[in-house]
Amino acid sequence: MSAIALIDYGAGNLRSVHNALVAAGADDVAVTADPDILGRADRIVLPGVGAFAACMNGLSAIPGLIEAMEQRVRGEGAPFLGICVGMQLLADAGEEHGRHEGLGWIGGTVRAFTPAPGLRIPHMGWNSVNFEKQHPLVAGIPQDSYFYFVHSYYAAPKDPEGVNGTTEYGIRFCSIYANGNLGATQFHPEKSGPAGLHLYKNFIGLAG
Repeated sequence: MSAIALIDYGAGNLRSVHNALVAAGADDVAVTADPDILGRADRIVLPGVGAFAACMNGLSAIPGLIEAMEQRVRGEGAPFLGICVGMQLLADAGEEHGRHEGLGWIGGTVRAFTPAPGLRIPHMGWNSVNFEKQHPLVAGIPQDSYFYFVHSYYAAPKDPEGVNGTTEYGIRFCSIYANGNLGATQFHPEKSGPAGLHLYKNFIGLAG
């Protein structure tokens, strides 16, 4: 059984995520798009870089991949981590270049930042996260720790229950979603120094 399945669907910064997971203590990381491997994995990581629709199309193009994710994560409770666009794909829909359907795991829509004086888009660089609630994914990470962001859109969950961390950038948006076995970050933990590595260590230690 592969400890962690890192999903390769042509839309993720796989090498840096893989290296960060290994640095955080993972001893078996399979970079894969094989539904059978996903179905046996202890944990699943979905990275994402690029446009919402292109990433969703990349997932949908691999036969059985979404079904294997659904079964292993939502059906069987395997710990899951979505990163950047990998977080956004969990929403009902995204509004980047038109409206596009997402996985629907988290009720809500992915929206664009509204341009404003002094507000550069994309939101790029270091910014702090305010932890709204306790969850094992963020255990031991100091309040207002800084993480690295690169995005022009953000997920807006309908239900605040899973909104674990928020960040200020013109508005206050959800930067960490954590509810049960389902976790996601708008930032890139693999680019976020010790705080990001700590989050990966926490994910590796989550009970399945």
